[in-house]
Amino acid sequence: MRLLSLYKDLARYYDVLYAGKDYAKEAKAVARVIAKYKRSPGNALLEVACGTGRHSAHWKADFDIVATDANAGMLRVARRNVKSVAFKQPDMVRMRLGKKFDAIVCMFSSIGYVRTYARLRRTIRNFAGHLKPGGVVMCEPWFNRGTVERGRPSLTTFNGKDLKVARVSAHEVGRGTSVMDMHYLVAERGKGVRHYVDRHVMGLFDPDKTMALMTEAGLHPRFVKNKWSKVDGLFVGVKK
Repeated sequence: MRLLSLYKDLARYYDVLYAGKDYAKEAKAVARVIAKYKRSPGNALLEVACGTGRHSAHWKADFDIVATDANAGMLRVARRNVKSVAFKQPDMVRMRLGKKFDAIVCMFSSIGYVRTYARLRRTIRNFAGHLKPGGVVMCEPWFNRGTVERGRPSLTTFNGKDLKVARVSAHEVGRGTSVMDMHYLVAERGKGVRHYVDRHVMGLFDPDKTMALMTEAGLHPRFVKNKWSKVDGLFVGVKK
């Protein structure tokens, strides 16, 4: 079993697995949140855990973007997908970019991968340290203990002419984490059928504790409802 192959060896299949995700709609919604809460005058945007760059593609006309992801495989795809965006590879917990931003965005529940409250604290402090006064950070959370569904199965498929992909997983709960073992069958013309097993472990963070950590880091936090997220909202914090 490998860890996070979706973002490494399988990164080239990521976009077909999420072909139904409405990145344009989400990007517009996030831009509205930025406009509503941001108090700094600039347009410098940091996208953390940018994946294959699909959100940045819709933001680049209105923002000066730096986009980061910890996985080189995802960044290779992102650089093909999106031009005129600066892509970098720091870990969100330890990144030191030498620049401050007017907005920081961390989407698609990527914050869950920090796993522990100690690392969540360091990450939130890091976000705050990269914000200008009046800047805004937005973070789409993962499930918490009250919302996670133990044992929930899921299936995602892609049915192209020369490529077929099926992903099956079951959602289990560990001690303070959710664990998903994702099984992939990939059939590609001329390459036969391959099977991968990929484990994803994510922290189940309490919303009140998360907002307390945001306050501790010098942010004014709130939870803003949205319609696309599995967890129904975004954590938003404005730097004091």
